[in-house]
Amino acid sequence: MTDPLPSSLNWREIDLILSELSLPGSLIQEIHQPSHDRFVLNLFRGGTHFSVIVSLSSRLPRIHLITEKLPNPEKPPRFASFLRAHVRGGRIEAAEQVRAAAARGADPAAATSADVTEVPGDRIVRLAVTRAGEELVLWIRLWGSAANAILTDTSGKILDAFYRRPRKNEVSGKIFAPAQAAGSTGGSPAARAAAKDYAVRELPGEGTFNQKIETLFRENEGRGNTERLVAQADTELEVSENKLLANLEKLRARLGEYANLDRFRELGDLITSNLHAAAKGDPWLRVEDFFHDDAPVEIELAPELTPAQNAERYYDRHRKARLGKSKVEEEIGRLEKTLARVQRQRAALLANTDPSSLVQVARNAARARKPLASDDTPGLVFSSPPFRILVGRTASENDELLRRKVRGNDWWFHARDWPGAYVFVKAQAGKSLPLETMLDAGNLAVHFSRGKSAGTADVYYTRVKYLRRAKGAKKGTVLPTQEKNLRIRLDPERIERLKAGDIEHREQI
Repeated sequence: MTDPLPSSLNWREIDLILSELSLPGSLIQEIHQPSHDRFVLNLFRGGTHFSVIVSLSSRLPRIHLITEKLPNPEKPPRFASFLRAHVRGGRIEAAEQVRAAAARGADPAAATSADVTEVPGDRIVRLAVTRAGEELVLWIRLWGSAANAILTDTSGKILDAFYRRPRKNEVSGKIFAPAQAAGSTGGSPAARAAAKDYAVRELPGEGTFNQKIETLFRENEGRGNTERLVAQADTELEVSENKLLANLEKLRARLGEYANLDRFRELGDLITSNLHAAAKGDPWLRVEDFFHDDAPVEIELAPELTPAQNAERYYDRHRKARLGKSKVEEEIGRLEKTLARVQRQRAALLANTDPSSLVQVARNAARARKPLASDDTPGLVFSSPPFRILVGRTASENDELLRRKVRGNDWWFHARDWPGAYVFVKAQAGKSLPLETMLDAGNLAVHFSRGKSAGTADVYYTRVKYLRRAKGAKKGTVLPTQEKNLRIRLDPERIERLKAGDIEHREQI
């Protein structure tokens, strides 16, 4: 037995498949296109319904009987719609593999009819179809990367092609010459000899050759799809892991900047204890530092402030640094949990041996990097703990978020003077909107707007309850009132952090 899992059909196998199918006299009842690289002809002949798949996959091009029911998209793709309009309801009058005439000898141009021999089939199938007195030809070329299906009239004028390839003149209005194409690969004696050496491979299983081919291609294709899915998922997870590691490195470096945050409070205390020794306008205050064995220290002052205001300035810097440190620590903890989850998923991809479970793990992993919302939330969802940020990228998503997902006290952000996304921050009871979350929302508003290339933009924001719909305007258009302005300089690192950190948030939705 030869190759049990054929990568493609040879010409003898195509002949056998066509002879078993016995397509002439069949009525084309329906055409559907279950995926981007194949279509199915649903046929009727002699009281029997049956289906034939035409796969134009570069890896596994083929034509054969199919018993498995494949998806039928509600909105048919372009080529399926075209075939429905032109051959549905038609009758297949002929179904054959193209043979090319090739000249023997060194000078094909000087050959006579006696010098011409028939080259074996060149894996181009010709289906002649008549409908309402009109005859059309569906050519199916099973040549790996050059696989295609082309519908022509009887003169060879192309009406449309599954893959439109202008460089090969495989577009509407051009002439398709299958005999010339076949002859180009079969004219030499060596090519003819090689072609004649092909044989129908002995395949395992019961039933006709069509049935065996369906089973083997389905298993082979399924295995290949799983392998590609797993490889793609691992690549996606590797990118996520690298971005998370880079973000964690930056956050840990930033955490080091807060190592001396208590010093701001100490300096405030020193100023407060020595108010009598300073006056408004002084740039420096020299005192003994009772926090460090009364060592002398010089404290920088803002001359425009009073000594008490300078002390409060240092206390304020301490409060902001403490909040910043807390925010960074929270962010580090969250990204570390996300990193551990991504690493577990990568390990699961390598260790899992159950095919059904493996595919599910791969699909979950492949979705990990994409900032998708929960199942019923349009647009994108991001996290700026403890706040959720919703982003509508289109007029429809903006309108849907306004109608179903936000409330009056939620916040709305939008890039001023630029078309773009509506960004909503979900309000938290008893919590005001911190600056970091405002900057997160503002950056997303600019990032998902036409102003992204400018790098800097004004963003206005207000509560949702202060928006009113514009009469007669496009869907989702609103007019804000009581809005405030936020000047945003786009921060790519912030955007990447939001995208990377969004993985954990979406898994918790």
